[in-house]
Amino acid sequence: MPTSTPLLAAATAAVLLVTAGCSDGGGGSGARTTQDTRGLGVQKLDWQPCPAPSEAEGGGPAPSPLPGGATWECSFMEVPRDYAEPDGDTFEIALIRAKAKDQSKRIGSLLFNFGGPGGSGISALPSMAKDYEKLRERYDLVSFDPRGVGRSEPVECADNRQLDEYYAQDATPDDAKEEAAYTDRLRWYASGCEKNSGDYLPYVGTTNAARDMDLMRQALGDDKLHYLGFSYGTELGGVYAHLFPKNVGRAVFDAVVDPNSTSEQGSLGQAKGFQLALDNFAADCVARGDECQLPGSTAQEVEQFIIGLLARLEKKPIPASGDRELTQTQATNGMAQALYSKEYWPLLEQGLDEADGGNGALLLALSDAMNGRNQEGQYSNIQAANSAVNCVDSKERFSLEQTKAKLPEFRKASPVFGDYLGWGLMSCTEWPVPGQSEHPDVSAPGAAPILVIGNTGDPATPYAGAKAMAEQLGKGVGIEMTYRGQGHGAYGSGSACVQSAVDKYLLDGVVPAAGTVCE
Repeated sequence: MPTSTPLLAAATAAVLLVTAGCSDGGGGSGARTTQDTRGLGVQKLDWQPCPAPSEAEGGGPAPSPLPGGATWECSFMEVPRDYAEPDGDTFEIALIRAKAKDQSKRIGSLLFNFGGPGGSGISALPSMAKDYEKLRERYDLVSFDPRGVGRSEPVECADNRQLDEYYAQDATPDDAKEEAAYTDRLRWYASGCEKNSGDYLPYVGTTNAARDMDLMRQALGDDKLHYLGFSYGTELGGVYAHLFPKNVGRAVFDAVVDPNSTSEQGSLGQAKGFQLALDNFAADCVARGDECQLPGSTAQEVEQFIIGLLARLEKKPIPASGDRELTQTQATNGMAQALYSKEYWPLLEQGLDEADGGNGALLLALSDAMNGRNQEGQYSNIQAANSAVNCVDSKERFSLEQTKAKLPEFRKASPVFGDYLGWGLMSCTEWPVPGQSEHPDVSAPGAAPILVIGNTGDPATPYAGAKAMAEQLGKGVGIEMTYRGQGHGAYGSGSACVQSAVDKYLLDGVVPAAGTVCE
């Protein structure tokens, strides 16, 4: 969901990632392989032990040592704030690195982006490093906080107390009074972003982030950019390949954003995707018979129970955690969080059962995780950064009347998520910075092969996006692969087939045959 509404905002979340376009305040497009950036590409990076993540990155302890005792290193690099004025002000981009275990066989750096936009790579990479130990045999594992995110001059819009109230409010107005309140909240949120971060809101879009990655490649000492991108990270990688096709090394796109989709098309696709995931969850619950905690002898009856629960929550929130309550909006948000992975289905089942009994704590905790709120009540800046990137990328701006006219189609796509995703079309309507494009240009003639993996059960980046990305990258560049599974993404799903194919490409340069299918 676009971040101006409280539903589905996460590093890999729903509509957040479909509104990004291909250009930003830096201006310009078209394939390029060099940048005039006053020597910033050859700057020397000063690597130091990593501090604990900042509040904007989500907080928590400093990253733990890796297996074998290797430690994480952190640094900053300078990039132009505006690439159209390379001699002007600069941003500081935060990076994190774990060196390759076998330096004698080192291929280079492997750069990660885990999605969003708005997710902190500084926090994400250490938390998932165990999944990439085989890749660390020959790569330095590297990630970063893109401009406006986490430690890289974070966009700020509101304080923790204000965000608690904001995310609890109704995101699906039912009458003129509620519609006015909804649009007022959008205006309030956007004005807070402008007040706190207005000087650099025009410069935090995807094209500038892709240009930053090419400066990283140079500063890291690599001739080619080796890359593993997830969710929105596939769009960022596609824009990079378009701008710098000759600099693409071994690259993998997983949980693929459809580059052809407008924000409206992407939102509608995600309504269908989350509904499909909910259908699969309900069918699984019913198949387990008496073990299922939810009422209903068919998947349809389970979903009717969920719809009824949400209707009750709209009328009367229930107690959750401390003095906080669970609202309909937060319950739906928590459900979406749990549908990102089949591993979370038991939590969704438990949360729905407990909410039916009057305890909203678990669904609220899932919603908080989606919104970037930790147990101390502190929010990361994932929502703020997400809004900033999406709204500078996408030029689509929907009026109240246009949005209401589209709601029937969204409701048809999903009786549970349709309203929320439909109303989310207005998320950039009040944004103080104009958007630049309807969708990104990812054509990359001349680039090395890019492995593009689609998951048939992915709720947030529907399966069709992988085929579209492979086609748009170009013949011989986009190599499509299918994983028949559930959840958002394939590489971390537990599929040995997917992991083997990705590892062989990244480590040995062996490209799987186009059309490969993994179960």
